[in-house]
Amino acid sequence: MFGGVGVSRHELFFALIADDVLYFKVDETSRPDFEAAGCEAFKPFGGDKAMSYWTVPMEALEDPDEMAAWTTRALDAAMRAKTVKKKR
Repeated sequence: MFGGVGVSRHELFFALIADDVLYFKVDETSRPDFEAAGCEAFKPFGGDKAMSYWTVPMEALEDPDEMAAWTTRALDAAMRAKTVKKKR
């Protein structure tokens, strides 16, 4: 699909790794946090077409507590996306 590695927990696809970059699942609720942290959207095909995955902040890569907080955001976004799909 994107030439990378998918990361899931309890059937929730919440992260991917492409070109040695970690991206977390983002939605309308969590996107402002990722934008404020200076993260960038995953654009596997170039141009303006982005997927709902964004880079993880650098400080999270160096601090386990920060990583846990950002991982929770990604898992929550994946759960909300799964809930929306079930309602359809």
